[in-house]
Amino acid sequence: MSAAQAIFFAFVQGVTELFPVSSLGHAVVMPAVLGWAIDEKAADFLPFLVALHLGTSAALLLYFWRDWLDFLGALFHVGPKAGEAAERRLFWRVCAATVPAAAVGFAFEKWFRLLFGTPQAAAGFLIVNGVVLFAGERLRRRGGGKPLAELSWREAVAIGVSQCAALIPGISRSGATMVAGLAAGLQHAEAARFSFLMATPVILGAGILELPKLLHEQGGLANLSGLAAGAGAVAGVTAYASVALLMRYFKRHDFEALDPFAYYCAAAGTLALAWLAYAG
Repeated sequence: MSAAQAIFFAFVQGVTELFPVSSLGHAVVMPAVLGWAIDEKAADFLPFLVALHLGTSAALLLYFWRDWLDFLGALFHVGPKAGEAAERRLFWRVCAATVPAAAVGFAFEKWFRLLFGTPQAAAGFLIVNGVVLFAGERLRRRGGGKPLAELSWREAVAIGVSQCAALIPGISRSGATMVAGLAAGLQHAEAARFSFLMATPVILGAGILELPKLLHEQGGLANLSGLAAGAGAVAGVTAYASVALLMRYFKRHDFEALDPFAYYCAAAGTLALAWLAYAG
């Protein structure tokens, strides 16, 4: 992988990991459409993936640092304090929502990638993702929306289960969880906030789980080249800008806010399928 490809890949990762358009789908489709021959077994590819995941999770931690600090304060503060009960409640909802994706991902991630990881399949599921986003807007509960503090255990777990769909390349983690959040009665901004809080430990865990493999490879941490570190930094900066933009967007739009992403996924998937059929 050249330096230009790595930086471009990192930029796309930083955007698509948080936008509801599937980073994994883009990672599978993009090299095939652009004609890039990327060797996933190369010594520098695993460190590259680890750097991207750590950069993205660092961006989420940085953006939502107040939330995580409030969680810590609510968990370890001795004595009553205003708002602590609500913070503890939200923290445990985030934990409950994280468990399904972590468990299923650990057990079946490789199986899902082998089954659905072809560029044609990923492009097809990008179209499916667009349909899900579009349908989610039309099936959501109308009205003012309830606050995140009122999210029930059952609803939190249901949102977490929806995250498992993102194991299929082309289905967006943030898209699936936001649609599930809307179905639970949340507004777009609250659904997005819960989705990103859930994503932080999942993305961070994905990077950490790869570290033992990296340590056992020949060269170990020495394979973490300057290019991988630079790509991680690009992914982190791009991810921070993406989440800031999305949170501002969803606070200002609470009607058909997912539609532009639905149209993009449908168009991108269709064009990719057409190009792959033509090139093949």
